[in-house]
Amino acid sequence: MIVGIGVDLVDVPRFEAHLSRTPRLLARLFAPSERVLKPRSLAARYAAKEALIKALGGSDGVHWTDIEVASEPSGRPVFALRGETATTVAARGITALHLSMSHDAGLATAYVVAEAAQPAGDTRASAPAASVPDPAGEDTA
Repeated sequence: MIVGIGVDLVDVPRFEAHLSRTPRLLARLFAPSERVLKPRSLAARYAAKEALIKALGGSDGVHWTDIEVASEPSGRPVFALRGETATTVAARGITALHLSMSHDAGLATAYVVAEAAQPAGDTRASAPAASVPDPAGEDTA
């Protein structure tokens, strides 16, 4: 069951200017393996981290450097979570995180979907379909 979604958009030149003005941001926002990437890739990863925080419903228990955006061999982006952030995500019952990122024309974007198992006693997904009246007057359920 989807329990959260998040999206973020980053202006790449503006983001790059922030990093140039405040070099310590690199260490505060990114895992060591991410710090060597080009600005457009960093901007997309920043957007992914922001989108994750939005999908989680807030930043309590989430630390920037505990969130790493890695790639599967296919190139598909995935989150590699560590520390308190991994504990927080697990404590919220989240079983899967889906991530999509893109950058083009000076913008970077990311979209995150958080999934959790259906809570015990929650019958929304398994309830029978409601009876919907047919315009011809016949019941379609």
